[in-house]
Amino acid sequence: MNLSASLPLLVLALTIEAAFGYPQRFYAAIGHPVTWIGRLIGMLDRGLNREDASFKARKAMGVLALLLLLAVIIILSELAQRLCLSFGLLGLIPLALIASTLIAQRSLYEHVARVAEGLEQDGLEGGRKAVAMIVGRNPQTLDEAGVSRAAIESLAENFSDGIIAPAFWLGVGGLPGIAAYKAINTADSMIGHRTPRHLAFGWAAARLDDLVNLPASRLTALLLIVSAAFDRSANAEGASQAVKRDAGKHRSPNAGWPEAAMAGALGLRLAGPRVYGETRIEDHWMGDGRTEANAADIRRALALYKRSCGLLWALAALLTTVTLL
Repeated sequence: MNLSASLPLLVLALTIEAAFGYPQRFYAAIGHPVTWIGRLIGMLDRGLNREDASFKARKAMGVLALLLLLAVIIILSELAQRLCLSFGLLGLIPLALIASTLIAQRSLYEHVARVAEGLEQDGLEGGRKAVAMIVGRNPQTLDEAGVSRAAIESLAENFSDGIIAPAFWLGVGGLPGIAAYKAINTADSMIGHRTPRHLAFGWAAARLDDLVNLPASRLTALLLIVSAAFDRSANAEGASQAVKRDAGKHRSPNAGWPEAAMAGALGLRLAGPRVYGETRIEDHWMGDGRTEANAADIRRALALYKRSCGLLWALAALLTTVTLL
């Protein structure tokens, strides 16, 4: 698929997902494409990741599993794309409906907003309960500021890998592009961990996920900086300085970019030391502002996120227009 078709597809998919999201009744009836991908990854993990094999062999099997996963996903999505486009321009509509399921603008907003609502309505316990649905860290170790920062960090990071990265690969490669990205990202979340079972087997998934998220993380930071310039409660200069100073210090090669931009824009400090389960992770702070965040700061972050999503749509529409001229 060339850009003259993939960019209009991107605009349509962003519009559909922002308006409707993924209806809960669909999820209850048939699940979600990401859960289907997850089942395939689980099958490959159980079938190829033998605990009695050597580290080198398990690493090789992890590469094979990733290649098999991508082959299946790309072939199926290419067939679906060709079927839809066989109907001409009208085929872009069902194709956009399919692609929209792999973008999470609306659901991300709703999940993070629930944390603010939990804090506002039920205090710390309400916030902890809501934030536990979107982050892996131990909520019982978090005070109100910790809950609020965790929600904002999740918003920033997932804006990159849940919206910008899928949109980027949809614009570049059509449905196979976004489907392949989601397969890689899902594989990383399931097997790309430094645990005894997945350190070797998940190596390829983790490294490839870092690579395919690289352009999106930088673009996300840029969108947040530009959006902050149009938000009276945000600081574009602070966002830019935080990215330059702190993004490269994050333990992740990509997460630091959106987190630093969000932190600088809101005058906060994000990331830093935190606890996952019983394990304390030491990490650099993103931003040099205050650590005492609250529900109002989550609301400010959500406003900046919505503006950035609008800017993403406008950028996609502009590129579509330029391509079609």
